[in-house]
Amino acid sequence: MNKLKAAVSYEYLTKLKAVGIFYIIEYLCVAFILSIVAISTGGKEIGSNVLEVSSIIFVSVVGVLGYKEDFKALLQNGYPRKYIFGATICMFALLSGTMAFIDTIIGNVLHHFYRTYFTLFGSLYGYGNLFANWLWLTVLYLMFGSLFYLAVLVIHRAGKMQSLFIGIGISGVILIGFSVFRFVLPDEIVRSVAVFVIRVMGFMSDGTTNLIFPVLSFLVIGAVFESISYAVIRRTEL
Repeated sequence: MNKLKAAVSYEYLTKLKAVGIFYIIEYLCVAFILSIVAISTGGKEIGSNVLEVSSIIFVSVVGVLGYKEDFKALLQNGYPRKYIFGATICMFALLSGTMAFIDTIIGNVLHHFYRTYFTLFGSLYGYGNLFANWLWLTVLYLMFGSLFYLAVLVIHRAGKMQSLFIGIGISGVILIGFSVFRFVLPDEIVRSVAVFVIRVMGFMSDGTTNLIFPVLSFLVIGAVFESISYAVIRRTEL
């Protein structure tokens, strides 16, 4: 347990500096854009929205770099793969929770002072429930971090050329699937799938929202990515 705790601390703490730099750069850019837009529109527009998308990109990059750097460092220091995997998932959870907390607070503060600004969560579910906002963003960030961690593991395991073919194949399947869904399947099936997706995202038929559904959905999808990642990482060499 102490060994796992040390690995989690190492992975998490090595990311905090990058998180700080990320937010400094992001909000310096936001302040610059806000100043230009405010001067141009007389303060009627904010100029930026859903800044959480930037955090999703950052977490995805961390998912890639988490393998490139931390996996090799921990493996070379005698950590077994199960500890490395467990530490990585814990790091993703801590990092996602930290960034979700920051984004929740800043996003709601911006919306309070600038009603024209809307957050990713607020645009879907409204404002006022800070805990639900934080939890929803946490599992969303965790899902994307797990996805890109899996992607880089597959690329390393399969090789660049095979990974390219895999990517092309997946893209082709998605395009064909979308075309079949949009133009071939009966309208009743399309509507049923659309209703199912809407329900999964928490929008009920009576007009209410149930945030348990999207949170559980993101967790399940993330768990699938993580399970596949563990199967890959057990056979991954330096």
